[in-house]
Amino acid sequence: MRKALIAAVALALAVGLAVSQRHRILVHALALEGPPPLRAPADEGADVRWFDDYFTIQALDAGTFAIGEPRYHQQSYAYLILGSERALLFDAGPGIRDIRPVAESLTALPITFIPSHFHYDHVGNRVTFARVAVVDLPYLRARAVGDRLALTFEEHLGAAEGIEAETLVVSEWLAPGAIVSLGERELRVLHTPGHTQESISLLDLASRQLFSGDFIYPGELFAFLPNSGLGDYQRGAERVLSAAPAATRIFGAHRVQPPGAPELAIADVSDLAATLRAINAGEVAGEGIYPVAYRVNSRVVLLAEPRWLQDWQPRER
Repeated sequence: MRKALIAAVALALAVGLAVSQRHRILVHALALEGPPPLRAPADEGADVRWFDDYFTIQALDAGTFAIGEPRYHQQSYAYLILGSERALLFDAGPGIRDIRPVAESLTALPITFIPSHFHYDHVGNRVTFARVAVVDLPYLRARAVGDRLALTFEEHLGAAEGIEAETLVVSEWLAPGAIVSLGERELRVLHTPGHTQESISLLDLASRQLFSGDFIYPGELFAFLPNSGLGDYQRGAERVLSAAPAATRIFGAHRVQPPGAPELAIADVSDLAATLRAINAGEVAGEGIYPVAYRVNSRVVLLAEPRWLQDWQPRER
């Protein structure tokens, strides 16, 4: 039903309205349906344990935990990454339930929350964190008032599920390319725009793990939303390929089905980059009207606007 609504509304809006108008009406149309009900619990396999009746925990290694929300309709995943001095929580879900007790049950270290991007299903709405770090992009820094960064409608999109936009209290700004030290563990901040302008991924070279947020995960990648851009997506993919070793495991923020956390490989990023180049060159035709679906490989599909609406210009700011 939701896909049919997106297609019907977007087709009606595709001609004649500015991008911001088209996206705003689309999001409000989705809000008319209301949030879907919680999914029934499923078998998550021997490597996963239930924290309660909503959250799951999966140890990826001794210092890395995938915290899942498999009953939420988007099947969101956040990642708790431990060092010897502090921990990072990369993403925090939609805030339907408080993720902090889950993370705090796994470590006594101080936890810094880092959103991969500002969509409502990642910033832990109504969930407070003592330390919040966000990507240091000039347009975001210029908009911040002191340590407070109010998210815009287009950045947050919470209206789709009746959730008000957040104001983040920022304690740390992360420059693209910077190294975040956790004590005996380091993560590199990769600016990976495409899904949104502010999207980042975290790369742990030592453990060969990449935490990718919504940049890439198994299933349908959304590149037709406000702040999306195919040109940015291509640059983000190339950045990952230049920074991450071939054997890197990629952990995304959503999955299609159980069991366990969503995982991809560098080969999937290579396929994404090749698909984007082919789309830009007009060498591949997608399926559907709006959004247009481009098959990346057997595990990943890229959803984009029709060719005449696609943005291939660099928009990183």
